Amino acid sequence: MDAFKRNLEKLAELAIRVGLNLEKGQEVIATAPIEAVDFVRLLSQKAYEHGASLFTVLYSDNVISRQRLSLAPEEGLDRAPGWLYEGMAKAFREGAARLAVSGNDPKALEGLPPERIGRAQQAQSRAYKPALDAITEFVTNWTIVPFAHPGWARAVFPGLPEEEAVRRLWEAIFQATRADQEDPIAAWEAHNRALHEKVAYLNARRFHALHFKGPGTDLVVGLAEGHLWQGGATPTKKGLLCNPNLPTEEVFTAPHRERVEGVVRASRPLALGGTLVEGIFARFERGFAVEVRAEKGEEVLRRLLDTDEGARRLGEVALVPADNPIAKTGLVFFDTLFDENAASHIAFGQAYQENLEGRPSGEAFRKRGGNESLVHVDWMIGSEEMDVDGLYEDGTRVPLMRRGRWVV
Repeated sequence: MDAFKRNLEKLAELAIRVGLNLEKGQEVIATAPIEAVDFVRLLSQKAYEHGASLFTVLYSDNVISRQRLSLAPEEGLDRAPGWLYEGMAKAFREGAARLAVSGNDPKALEGLPPERIGRAQQAQSRAYKPALDAITEFVTNWTIVPFAHPGWARAVFPGLPEEEAVRRLWEAIFQATRADQEDPIAAWEAHNRALHEKVAYLNARRFHALHFKGPGTDLVVGLAEGHLWQGGATPTKKGLLCNPNLPTEEVFTAPHRERVEGVVRASRPLALGGTLVEGIFARFERGFAVEVRAEKGEEVLRRLLDTDEGARRLGEVALVPADNPIAKTGLVFFDTLFDENAASHIAFGQAYQENLEGRPSGEAFRKRGGNESLVHVDWMIGSEEMDVDGLYEDGTRVPLMRRGRWVV
């Protein structure tokens, strides 16, 4: 077996054993781009070898998406398969594991009317809410694993022939996920320990807010009452550890939805529903993004932020060191799973219950400062020029990052 096939096998094994931590007899519901069919078959094989009772996959197809956005009647864009997501949510709450194969063409929908894309995305967000709620509540184990989609490879390596670009992207994926190491599972155990040490440090400090300072950014992010930092392997409500993201380099928590002030600029592009959004700028007052601009893709972003009131507030803040393995590649991946783990980031929209003590819901969640929305969109703000301080309520500062690197 050549090195590529060995590493691909290791990645599939990681997805099932480390990402999902799949239990014997458990069902798996997978989603993937149609181009990933061979990789999905390998994931299915590993899942069944590990004791899965049923592996069900739902494929997406960019060609069909473009057909819909080009040809469907206007009112048709307001429809989404709510019946499907209600069924998925039911399955998750009954114990099925969630496996998402990530990797798509970030320019798949370029040239289509932004208003039609935005309208369809809003309908999708509304319909997906039951499944999203089950995921954000961690009622079951879930993970996201990357696939080197040809369109993605062309975006990351635009000057290379497609076959070479795909090969290079797989190499970057294997490096970022530690699949190219001799014992990837042991490597992930060590990585999770390091992330958990940062989590323990931050949870012990109980900071009132974080202050981000860098080029174009002067942002104070207040933290929710009784916030909890998370990172790496995370327990479900039933206590089963899973790694939601392969790869991951972040530690993250919940902002207070009404305590974000200042200005912030994105440090990396955002791939949003088949469109690239670049040069994002936002200004916050009392937690609300009163001004949002982008140099490219602004209309698509605005449409998303019009989904509901919570879409213009923050649901996540994450710290990621600028010297991590993904950042060291020097690549812009045009994919949130990778780019969010290359740089500190914030997210518009829904907050996670896991980031609040006791995992409250409903009014208790809102009272503590948790944000509610039909969307959750991470965008990157960190860089080697970013400083981050932890702030206590009395204004005392503790340096956390200097020039994008941990100092604790």
